[in-house]
Amino acid sequence: MRYFIKIDNGQIIDHPIQEDNFVSAFPNIDIDNLPPTFAEFIRRPQAPIGVFEVYQGVEYDWVGNVVEDIHFVRPMTEEEKNQTREEAKTNWKEKNGPSSWIFDPETCLYNPPIPYPNDGKFYRWDNEQLNWVLVNNN
Repeated sequence: MRYFIKIDNGQIIDHPIQEDNFVSAFPNIDIDNLPPTFAEFIRRPQAPIGVFEVYQGVEYDWVGNVVEDIHFVRPMTEEEKNQTREEAKTNWKEKNGPSSWIFDPETCLYNPPIPYPNDGKFYRWDNEQLNWVLVNNN
């Protein structure tokens, strides 16, 4: 799907308009030969945010002769990282995660002390046996 955006003296105005809406609102404008009051807009998806990153928003900016989404992300402060770790630990306890699993402070995930078997079968963790137990696959 194509998008377009209003331009005033080289400055980006308002928000992108979907092609169908643009054609309906401006039937006399050739979308393949835009006047200087409009530019093509390219919607860029937000990249995945890392566990210790904070999404700060999106702005529109020129990239060559089109306008695109520009997403802003910042790294967390040490205080924010520590808070994220503590929240992950609290959530694990509140959801009764296996107490034998090991917290990884770099990913904020809990990992089993023994890796999940890689044989195509289904297992569940048994915290008393501290091992994976085959689930009946009938």
